[in-house]
Amino acid sequence: MGLFSNNKISRDDLKPGDHIYAWRKAYIYSHHGIYIGDGKVIHFTRGDGPVMRKGTFVDKIIVSSMTNHGGYNPCPNCGKRSNTRGVISSCLDCFLAGGNLHLFKYNVSLATFMSQLRGGTCTIAPSDPSNEVISRAKFLLLRNGFGDYHLFKNNCEDFAIYCKTGLVVGKSYVLGRNGQANTVGLAACVARMLTPLVRNVIRLFSDVGMRKDAIKVPVESLVAWRNKDDTTVTRKRRLQHKNKHSVLTFYKHIVKFRFVI
Repeated sequence: MGLFSNNKISRDDLKPGDHIYAWRKAYIYSHHGIYIGDGKVIHFTRGDGPVMRKGTFVDKIIVSSMTNHGGYNPCPNCGKRSNTRGVISSCLDCFLAGGNLHLFKYNVSLATFMSQLRGGTCTIAPSDPSNEVISRAKFLLLRNGFGDYHLFKNNCEDFAIYCKTGLVVGKSYVLGRNGQANTVGLAACVARMLTPLVRNVIRLFSDVGMRKDAIKVPVESLVAWRNKDDTTVTRKRRLQHKNKHSVLTFYKHIVKFRFVI
């Protein structure tokens, strides 16, 4: 599997603030996180719920972000974490879940980026200093402030890249522009019919380090925006539920009225 092992790193070479990842499910997908030292990783998970929450084929294949100590469940260090979702801290073994350790690379050259056969391994964007990276990760852990996990719109790689760079896309703080999402998304399926050069060009101009609309956002602002967005979504869901309940109640009254007649 040399195609996926170029960024392999040993545990002894890990440094606090590193963006690390491990391949899951026959190299279909990888799980990303921020190493904070002392054998601990902060990462964004979906727990045991569906990635896209629709019971899709993707939900069944990709169990990438579930923690697993590699046979010991619960983990003697982390406890039972399979039902935990959101931003969590776990030991390195649980994060890797039996996979190999890889280092995500930042500030790579155009030549290096274009030479990668798939996304989710590097970015053109430079990394911030490690103390800022760890500070963002710990703040998001404390507030569990990265929203709901979504495979294409808000995933573990988005979390790690934000912690490393502080970058989001546009004034709406859009995420889901990472290399891995671009590899497995619909656009990638279309791109596979094109030449390798064209595929990599498409991936290059989607990279947060190349985008003209990428902006630096303080973690406090991101969490505040996330909370506001989550509140709006919750209100919409409650309203939809209330409307659905009202319609059902109306039909029940109609049915009762017909039987009375």
